[in-house]
Amino acid sequence: MAGALDGIRVLDLSRHLAGPYCAMMLGDLGAEVIKVERPGVGDESRHWGPPFFGGESAYYLCCNRNKRSLTLNLKHARGLAIARALAERSDVVIENFRVGVLDKLGLGYADLRAVNPRLIYCSISGFGHTGPDRDLGSYDFLLQGRSGLMSITGEPDGPPMKVGVAIADLAAGLFANNAVLSALFVRERTGIGQHVDIALFDSQIALLANVASNYLCSGAVPERWGNAHASIVPYQIFQAADDYLILAVGNDEQWRQFCEAAGVSAWAQDPRFATNPERVANRETLVPLVQELLRGKTVAEWLQLCANADVPAGPVNTIDKVFADPQTLARGMLLQMPHPTLGTVRLAGTPLNLSATPAQMRLPPPLLGEHTDVILRTVIGLDAPAIAALHRDGVA
Repeated sequence: MAGALDGIRVLDLSRHLAGPYCAMMLGDLGAEVIKVERPGVGDESRHWGPPFFGGESAYYLCCNRNKRSLTLNLKHARGLAIARALAERSDVVIENFRVGVLDKLGLGYADLRAVNPRLIYCSISGFGHTGPDRDLGSYDFLLQGRSGLMSITGEPDGPPMKVGVAIADLAAGLFANNAVLSALFVRERTGIGQHVDIALFDSQIALLANVASNYLCSGAVPERWGNAHASIVPYQIFQAADDYLILAVGNDEQWRQFCEAAGVSAWAQDPRFATNPERVANRETLVPLVQELLRGKTVAEWLQLCANADVPAGPVNTIDKVFADPQTLARGMLLQMPHPTLGTVRLAGTPLNLSATPAQMRLPPPLLGEHTDVILRTVIGLDAPAIAALHRDGVA
């Protein structure tokens, strides 16, 4: 069965995480993705480890399936010519070079639009292509700090804390994917491509969501709440008899159901706790009571009790437990793919579920330059002597 993006060719000039993550999702949806890498070095994330498996870094493996790898020296005139030829034959280009670098190489949007007006050209950068900081380089960690995310993450009496994954990179990749799909839809109607300008900075600010809205509406600077919630109580982790438990009471009916199931019906009638605004106002009194209660049973016991009462609750899983979870397996979120050096590589699956055009896991993350010759032959049209000359001269 053809994928949703069958027939779409993506030229992936990006590296690290945000761009490759976007390109991988397009590949999952059926697009042909050509990943361009420096000869002998490749995407820097290939070297971000340990752990390494079969010569590949786990970091690189997480965001590069469903791609073919082409090594190309963009500092060489013939390498640039091949890159331009690939862009001319592509529907989408994804790049995350410093702003202006590809313009100097003749691979900027204006240059490529001139030879391919239908091209969707997606630029991903730290601060975008406009504004006073457009020329600054940046990494996810720095953007988590500057965007305000770290100021609201961590315990109230502790230091600012980053999220455990590169959330600014991942958000930018997700927003880029959404924008590219939108641009492809517009092109179906107009026949014309466009430039997509995605910034990690913008993406992370957008993810502030209700916290940003709270500040913009009230003027009060949000604080860190640790594992609690500023506006909902009880909505945090608690210590059960054997491990941590998340109790997420989202409304007054769930609160009443929890109290009845837990044998503390009086709490639901107490005017200090009957409604969420009152529970928020009296959290210093209520939270210790709930904590003392929850210490009396194991996590498994509380989960069963809450499930029976239709009250949201869950464990705090370590990653090994996540990938052993029956729901993970049922949803296809543990993927096993054949790999030329690993035998089998295990990856997190895709959350993109389409009934008529399902995502397909066609290719494992490629070895460096694994598909160089076949791409040069079938896409560019070079013969064997010409390809050999490119290898000999350090172009490919």
